[in-house]
Amino acid sequence: MTNSPSALEEFWNVFDFARRYRLNATEQNRLLMLYGPLAPAQTLLANARRHSLVP
Repeated sequence: MTNSPSALEEFWNVFDFARRYRLNATEQNRLLMLYGPLAPAQTLLANARRHSLVP
């Protein structure tokens, strides 16, 4: 077994994640409020909403 984390165990900066996945500011702020500035990639991918239903 190796000591290097897999891609899903890595922690991402929420700002970088939002930019990479083209999230709007409202969704970026929601993720920041939920998880803070750093969060596991798996958590962000599972909980991000890319398209907002509210205009």
